[in-house]
Amino acid sequence: METTKFKTNINCSGCIARATDALNNAAGKDNWTVDTNNPNKILTINNAGTKAEVVRAVQNLGFKIEEITAS
Repeated sequence: METTKFKTNINCSGCIARATDALNNAAGKDNWTVDTNNPNKILTINNAGTKAEVVRAVQNLGFKIEEITAS
């Protein structure tokens, strides 16, 4: 299973609550987390096959999302 990380502006529990249904549908329940303590508000998904679906779902909610690539 591949893990992918995204920089977002999902920054509080209210934002997470708003995004939960869409992220559960896109990545699967229990396959994602958002670290709101990190300044980059890191969204981690554990199913790389769903990257495009996750990006679309987050953007459709009005949040910003950008994949973090390893360098």
